[in-house]
Amino acid sequence: MITTATGRLRRWKNWRPRCSPRSGSKTPTGRSDSAVQDGKKRSALLRPGWWQDLRYLLRGIPQTREHLFSTLAFARRADLVDDDTLQMMRRVIEVSDLEVEQVMVSRGQMVTVDVNQTLDEVLPVITESAHSRFPVTDGDKDGVVGILLAKDLLHRQQQSEGDGLPWATLLRPAVFIPESKRLNVLLQEFRDSRNHMAIVVNEYGSVVGLITIEDVLEQIVGNIEDEHDIDGAAGMVLRRGSDFCVIKAMLPVESFNQLYGVNLDPLEYDTMGGLVTGALGHVPRRGETIAFDQFTAEVLSADSRRPRLLRITLGSADETPAQ
Repeated sequence: MITTATGRLRRWKNWRPRCSPRSGSKTPTGRSDSAVQDGKKRSALLRPGWWQDLRYLLRGIPQTREHLFSTLAFARRADLVDDDTLQMMRRVIEVSDLEVEQVMVSRGQMVTVDVNQTLDEVLPVITESAHSRFPVTDGDKDGVVGILLAKDLLHRQQQSEGDGLPWATLLRPAVFIPESKRLNVLLQEFRDSRNHMAIVVNEYGSVVGLITIEDVLEQIVGNIEDEHDIDGAAGMVLRRGSDFCVIKAMLPVESFNQLYGVNLDPLEYDTMGGLVTGALGHVPRRGETIAFDQFTAEVLSADSRRPRLLRITLGSADETPAQ
């Protein structure tokens, strides 16, 4: 028996591609937002150094300056470092935040020499001020023409009592820096150039002060005492003998009273320079001398506005020998 298959033809249904529902994502790949976030997390885990960061966190290694200071304080409590070391470490970290204008010697306290002065006029300023470097001006502090090193002048004098050349030929170039320069940057420049002094200028080019490498180092190691500095006078007493002293005119009257047991009125004048100026009745000039009841004051250095250095000879005017 032969059978035959019979049936009707069936239409094919329209073919439609099967895809994920529309996610509303604006990413080029069409991935959902959650998929994108998951991808970011995986990328973060694969980021170079993430494991190191995690180890630092678990070990307590500082990640911020405040955390670092806390770690240093903990080291001090554990007697791993002493107080001086702790303070120095903090200063090393903080020095990068300081600018030149915060630690410089102000314009009013600069001890300078004039390029037109004779050698006999310059030598007393050098010997009495106890400084080793001096800005040299052309009559005004805005006109700094160079830096004079005391050792250069001494060396010249030792060579057959000088070679006849003017002392101004010994000047070294002056370095000018802005008052906004960072101390850590300046310290590196001092090291690279082997220069120890810089003249500080403001945005208008006017001289506002000077700074030395010692000023910068003091911000790290603390105050560096000079052999001529007297405790309690903040370095204002530059030289002290049995019956005389050389002081900066900015020395407070009250400090002078404490040092020498005199009874000057600190309410009338704040500084010794003000006392001398008031007694003379005019701006003191170099070489002027005035006698007080218990001492005699001689002006060693002055500019057009105020005295700079004074030599004080103890004893009344009758007891003071002629200069």
